[in-house]
Amino acid sequence: MAKCEICGKGVTFGQRVSHSHRRTNHAWKPNVKKVRAVVNGTHTRVYVCAHCLRSGKVERV
Repeated sequence: MAKCEICGKGVTFGQRVSHSHRRTNHAWKPNVKKVRAVVNGTHTRVYVCAHCLRSGKVERV
């Protein structure tokens, strides 16, 4: 799975707990998009999470 190249956000693992308290494994995946951005003065495709896109940490092309 892709990871945000700006903040390092990735998959988080845990357990889903039902009403009867049965536990099953679950993975929470980040909202990662592959976008064209300016990195070190060049246009490249990078994986960036939606939070970094909205906050302006990435300059899109």
